Amino acid sequence: MKKFLLFISLIILSGIHLQSQVKCKFIVYSKISDKNSFIYITGNHQLLGDWNPSSIQLSKINDSTWSREFEFDKHRKLEFKFTLGNWEMEALDSDGKKFSNFQINITNDTTLFFEFNNWGKEHSSFNGKITGNVRYHKNFIGSTIPARDIIVWLPPSYDSLKNKRYPVLYMNDGQNIVDPLTSSFGIDWQIDEAADSLTKMHLINEIIIVGIYNSNKRNFEYSKTYLGDAYMNFIAAELKPFIDSTYRTLDNRKNTAVCGSSLGGLASFMLVWEYDSIFSKAACLSPAFKIDQFDYVTSVENYSGAKKDIKFYIYNGGKGVDEKLQPGIDEMLKALLNHGYETKKDILFTKDNEAEHSESAWAKRVPEMLRFLFPVTD
Repeated sequence: MKKFLLFISLIILSGIHLQSQVKCKFIVYSKISDKNSFIYITGNHQLLGDWNPSSIQLSKINDSTWSREFEFDKHRKLEFKFTLGNWEMEALDSDGKKFSNFQINITNDTTLFFEFNNWGKEHSSFNGKITGNVRYHKNFIGSTIPARDIIVWLPPSYDSLKNKRYPVLYMNDGQNIVDPLTSSFGIDWQIDEAADSLTKMHLINEIIIVGIYNSNKRNFEYSKTYLGDAYMNFIAAELKPFIDSTYRTLDNRKNTAVCGSSLGGLASFMLVWEYDSIFSKAACLSPAFKIDQFDYVTSVENYSGAKKDIKFYIYNGGKGVDEKLQPGIDEMLKALLNHGYETKKDILFTKDNEAEHSESAWAKRVPEMLRFLFPVTD
């Protein structure tokens, strides 16, 4: 059995609470060799930085103790990790492996204790690298959302067949799709290798892939909020016209798709649903359709118009976060079926009961997803 240099102790500081908010205090014990380094917490809440690894700094109590206290809504489900300011310096266990997301459902005033002796980036045997021709558009400016990088992967024949045009797949969390060095957790989707191989085997049409990096406002941009509406409009009205004018695309809706995972899966669904005159296909992997404060199922249930001409690839795992996402996915599938969508024709739903909520799990679904969205047509 592995021996982890971590312990978590929950101290319930009071009995039954009637208040709507509760306090959660994080205490971390760690001796850091670099006296100029600081410990940060990052997680799935605005107070925890929305997964920005350098946003929320713990207070230094002494050379080996760090602490910070927050107030959350009662029964708030939290996921979080600790870093030294970037994903290259994440808390590791005694074997040099990264921890899964720590999780807790806050019901009372609580103090959490952690001890870490190792920091760094997990050494993985994952053989990820960029395959093919990619181009970058750094610090791409949108009129109503923060600037972000855009990566464009071009198909094998792009430079040789000068008159050929290609379908386009837009992807949320673009930093995670082709390059393990930029991926948030050191593992990419390998969609470049998959698209290259499937193209050469004549199993999919050649496509252009556009990766849209996320921002520290990810939770708001990838859900039904003011920023979420602005993000969708940015893709439809600003980014897509730029891509169509810069690259040889097939710019009609039939040849335009969007893909993402987790909240990125929700954002992908929202985009194709609300901009179905521009997009006709969406891949939603481990999508957060309805969980905690997020709910787009009700919007689909309440839709009263004609059936939208859209294809959906939907996938979910069966462990950890994915298990919690499944009820919302079930409700969304039911809502789509009630609107006349047909399984295996309009919807392909795949489930892997042994898979967790991770880039490596989503990478395994990429070939199936691409074959469903971009089948070979003669």
